[in-house]
Amino acid sequence: MNILILQGSPRANGNTAWMAEEFRKAAEAAGHKVTLVNVAHKKIAGCLACEYCHGKGDGACIQKDAMQELYPLLAEAEALVIASPVYYFTLSAQIQAPIQRMYAPFKPAKVKKMVLLLSSNSPNVYDGAIGQYKSMCAFFKFEDAGIVTAKADEQKTDATREKIDALIAKL
Repeated sequence: MNILILQGSPRANGNTAWMAEEFRKAAEAAGHKVTLVNVAHKKIAGCLACEYCHGKGDGACIQKDAMQELYPLLAEAEALVIASPVYYFTLSAQIQAPIQRMYAPFKPAKVKKMVLLLSSNSPNVYDGAIGQYKSMCAFFKFEDAGIVTAKADEQKTDATREKIDALIAKL
């Protein structure tokens, strides 16, 4: 399976990056093709709501930024993994821009399954991010292949790694 991981934490060696990397390693070990992109370190603007993509653009966004690197990856992905820290009860701004820019092609054509990886220093702050994820799965008709959350005392632990490994089996 071709898996695309969009990692949305600006902290290159932080907890979210660790979760994304552990997912990548386990998925590759299971025989999947995996591309991991740290979108937090890319210049990706938010959607302009100009509708160029659904008119003259014929599915192409008028903005020419780093999102152009992601569109071909999204077009070939069969599973999409969103990895984000939780900032003020929702996904990071760095991951929101590429999610919103998926509007141009309307939806990743081959994606059938989706996974969510979340980290936070606080418990009980995941509802907003999980709600958005579940709405995306329902809207795009993606199978929810699982969610792993890791609060402060669960980050970079064997227990969290085992939860991530369990998701790979669902793919």
